[in-house]
Amino acid sequence: MMIAKILALTIFIVMFVLIITDKIEKCLVTLCCGLATAGLVFGLSMHSMSAFTETLNVRNIFTLGFWYEAGSSSESTGGVNWATIIFLAGMMIMVEGMAKAGFFRWLCMTIAKLVKYKVIPIFLTFMVMSFVLAMFIDSITVILFLAAVTVELAQLLKFNPVPIILSEIFCANLGGSATMCGDPPNIIIGTSLGYSFADFVTNTGLIAVIALAVIVAYFYLCFRKELGKAGGDVDISKMPSPKSAITDKKAFAISTVIFLIAVVLLITHAQTGLTVAFIGTFIAIITLLTSGKNVKAILKGVDYKTLLFFIGLFFVVGGLEQTGILEVFAQFIGKVSGGNIMVMIAIIIWVSAIASAFIDNIPFAATMIPVIKTLSATTGADLSVLSWTLAMGTDIGGSATPIGASANVVGTSIASREGYPVTWGKYCKVAVPATVIVILISMKVSLNHRMRMDKLLQLFPILCGFLFDISHQTGICQQILKLIY
Repeated sequence: MMIAKILALTIFIVMFVLIITDKIEKCLVTLCCGLATAGLVFGLSMHSMSAFTETLNVRNIFTLGFWYEAGSSSESTGGVNWATIIFLAGMMIMVEGMAKAGFFRWLCMTIAKLVKYKVIPIFLTFMVMSFVLAMFIDSITVILFLAAVTVELAQLLKFNPVPIILSEIFCANLGGSATMCGDPPNIIIGTSLGYSFADFVTNTGLIAVIALAVIVAYFYLCFRKELGKAGGDVDISKMPSPKSAITDKKAFAISTVIFLIAVVLLITHAQTGLTVAFIGTFIAIITLLTSGKNVKAILKGVDYKTLLFFIGLFFVVGGLEQTGILEVFAQFIGKVSGGNIMVMIAIIIWVSAIASAFIDNIPFAATMIPVIKTLSATTGADLSVLSWTLAMGTDIGGSATPIGASANVVGTSIASREGYPVTWGKYCKVAVPATVIVILISMKVSLNHRMRMDKLLQLFPILCGFLFDISHQTGICQQILKLIY
């Protein structure tokens, strides 16, 4: 068994190094390492077919509980998390449909027009919009469109787009932490440990809302002087019309309705019993059925490499779990913390944040889930508290550096490509303090987790009022209804 442990750990370390160096396609790295785990660890060392089948976990797909859960949520049995993969695939298809219809570009241009192309209002509304969109759509997609439109507006209004892009990136990562479907680590945590959309909203969502208010104020103080000098008198008649972004009005209306259906299903899935795998499949099917001639283009736009990356990753992590290495790591944390929940929270959140600032947070989150499960079982610590701590650490830690999260890479790349280079120094100067602020807020709320619901009930109407105010003032809802009817 010792040889199996050494081999599993070696394969995992090799995989991580290759992912960090980024010399080989990530999906090829994880798939090859997954095959190595199957052959060397499960085959030659363990001689265990059951370890292989448990890690592959295909049989789980053909059970009723995978698609519909009667009563309380069930936990994943470990190994390849097919619920995460299927859900991600479904959301990718939906987002591709929305992008083809011009939804994101239209939204950005409409807001800019309704705030009369004033730089500071654009700055503030784009931060909030980045946060809200990333709650339901992956942050990469959000930044891809927001950054592109921000650069276009910057060229028209003659201002430096970098401050706004940096703020959008951070708020997108923060918004992704608020819900189960907002960020891949959250999807993995939710599907692996049986948490619902509502569970995330009332825990990580609370932290994210509190942090958003602080972070908006922080970025405003950082950039108000620079952006306050930009803009000036703008001839609105010369600005591009938001309607020009819509490639097909019918497709636009349909994609908007599908998005709203997805949101409703995710919010209510704990009550309906419909799993995220079912929701992802259902949304993908209705998107494709209503896409007409765009079906091929939508399917072609799906990021299959990311899905393959996940499959290989889960398999390698399954090797660590099957050989008992993760249990040893959990016991080490338990011993260092002395079973003290406060010390555990501090260790998990800071290790997660620092690690995620330099390495991919997805494999880290996948690796840590069995660790916190073992910690909870051996020390009696509340698993939910450890879960929310892990989620915030991995989600927010990645915001600290230009390479910490995929959204960071996409946003800074767009800025650099358009002639606005973002150096490590420029990025980290504002992002590192913001990350530390959010981590400290997360620790405070996590340590006082019993008070969360009461606080949420107090804050939720305020947030809704704030968002309604923005929506009303900008006329977004009215604009969508006009286009549909």
